[in-house]
Amino acid sequence: MAFELPALPYDHAALASRGMSEETLALHHDRHHLAYVTALNTFVSENADLKGKTLEEIIALTYGDPARAGVFNQAGQHWNHIHFWNALSPTGGGIPGKLEAKLVEGFGSVEAFKAAFKTAATGQFGSGWAWLIQKADGTLGVTSTPNGVNPLATGEGTALLGLDVWEHSYYVDFRNKRPDYVSNFLDSLANYEFAEANLA
Repeated sequence: MAFELPALPYDHAALASRGMSEETLALHHDRHHLAYVTALNTFVSENADLKGKTLEEIIALTYGDPARAGVFNQAGQHWNHIHFWNALSPTGGGIPGKLEAKLVEGFGSVEAFKAAFKTAATGQFGSGWAWLIQKADGTLGVTSTPNGVNPLATGEGTALLGLDVWEHSYYVDFRNKRPDYVSNFLDSLANYEFAEANLA
């Protein structure tokens, strides 16, 4: 069965008052994400050993294999974007108690977490992602990954909250000001309820 582009969990204009325009969502979801899905389905149709595999299985099978970098890139980006749409919210920015306690435990304060996340997101050279993760020992951390790589592939931990820092995710609204985009995400768009639900 072919992979499909999931519908956004809100309308295209729902995030505009919080810093992500309808134009950005239309371009990013309807064009960029759809292109990853379309390319992934082509790869799957041409590789018998990928047919019937879940997205997570394809990521595991192809990560780190130079001969299958093309497959991994499309699968990784499809997984990343499914996560990303859920990591945004029209009522974002508020941090629920259980997650707040884990952030304070892991970073010392919510502001220290935001500073660490912003450093990871702005320090990722070129295209990639920034992530809040839960490590195997239960503690929280932040990391960044290039291109379509994610914590599922690297085994660094469970992705709680991911931010796309490819230029197409912010250029319409923030031009080249990635730090402003990251701060806006953390303060106004981040779906911390989604992040808390991802805690082990």
